[in-house]
Amino acid sequence: MPIATVDPTTGETLKTFQPLTAAETDRRIALARHAFAEHRTTGFPHRARLLERAADLLDEDAPSIARTMTTEMGKPVAAARAEAAKCAKAMRWYAAHAADLLADEHPSAADTEDSGAARVVVRHRPLGVVLAVMPWNFPLWQVVRFAAPALMAGNTALLKHASNVPQTALFLEDLFRRAGYPEGCFQTLLVGSDTVEGVLRDRRVAAATLTGSEPAGRAVASVAGDEVKKTVLELGGSDPYLVLPSADVERAADTAVTARTQNNGQSCIAAKRFLVHTDVHDAFCARFTEGMRALVVGDPLEESTQIGPLATEQGRDDLEELVDDAVRQGATVLTGGRRPPGRDRGWFYEPTVLTGIRDTMRIHREETFGPVATVYRVSGTDEAIALANDTPFGLSSNVWTRDEDETGRCARDIEAGGVFFNGMTASHPALPFGGVKRSGYGRELAAHGIREFCNATTLWYGP
Repeated sequence: MPIATVDPTTGETLKTFQPLTAAETDRRIALARHAFAEHRTTGFPHRARLLERAADLLDEDAPSIARTMTTEMGKPVAAARAEAAKCAKAMRWYAAHAADLLADEHPSAADTEDSGAARVVVRHRPLGVVLAVMPWNFPLWQVVRFAAPALMAGNTALLKHASNVPQTALFLEDLFRRAGYPEGCFQTLLVGSDTVEGVLRDRRVAAATLTGSEPAGRAVASVAGDEVKKTVLELGGSDPYLVLPSADVERAADTAVTARTQNNGQSCIAAKRFLVHTDVHDAFCARFTEGMRALVVGDPLEESTQIGPLATEQGRDDLEELVDDAVRQGATVLTGGRRPPGRDRGWFYEPTVLTGIRDTMRIHREETFGPVATVYRVSGTDEAIALANDTPFGLSSNVWTRDEDETGRCARDIEAGGVFFNGMTASHPALPFGGVKRSGYGRELAAHGIREFCNATTLWYGP
């Protein structure tokens, strides 16, 4: 895939970039390692001042970088501005909390008296240079939710961003530079995916984090495993959205529209499979379908647009194939199911609701990365939970119920990194984020995220 800005609204290539040479890539790795030697020795107050300055600059730049994100990957510009604001919030959160999250731990003398130590301290020390392989769908947020904790912990970062968001990637490097970070603390590598293995195998690189597809995660994990290097993977999702008999059906249906179509439906944690109890199925379907049909599809730079184009032509084609396969096997289209009439340019697809899904259909097993929802009729809580877990993924989930027994069972039995009751899944700096099964491993955000790329060092002091 060429490193280029291609406007998904028109399909026009706006700007192309030459990948870094091998020599320049090597130079940047050396810079990152050199910067780590100094950055790791700075205190939390110093790091916090730098990160707070980056947050202030991001707030100032939000209107312009929002337009850049929209032009590169098609999200509605209002959503792009909200993404920038969320990133600034996360930066400030880590600036305020990192010192406490990574404070020395002091096991009690009673617990360690038979170890022979006069005292024991557990200290969280940074690992070193961390390679981040990031996707295009949240081109600021995916990076910042790694970079903010990693930099506050004392690590340095190399960003290999998706090839279709190069201007956003370069903005991030410039943002941290303008905030006052020393040269080498945060660098963007404009390179192809074929360069990732070499960078990860470099002895100066300590670890890697990847958000992206399952095949990409498998490839990075394989190399890292061979090199015995730490990784965090956040991969795909096919999140279930359970609506049980006691639910507030109107709220559940209205929220479902946003839960499915946020970021033009291109979100790993977007609700994708709607598992609705037969007692409320028809009422939910009617309101949900009406809400999906009413969404405004159009130019993402227009403030009134709610659904823009998909980010890539291949992504639109893949989504179309999943829907067509389901329809050929008997699925019913309640709304959408096609490219919008009259839009000959750009990679648009109508908000779509499908029912009558069977397990022979590809859409039952594969992730739908776009504004397409599948609705299942279930007969009870047992069936709903079984169907929720009938997926290779386990990122997050949503449950709508006012019954305490159903709440307890779902909290215990749904196989996912998160279960959100009576609301939609969202990421937040204070909440750990990640999945199970083929959705990956490790956690981002909260205390868990900042400790992923730290060495929990035991300091034993003899009498």
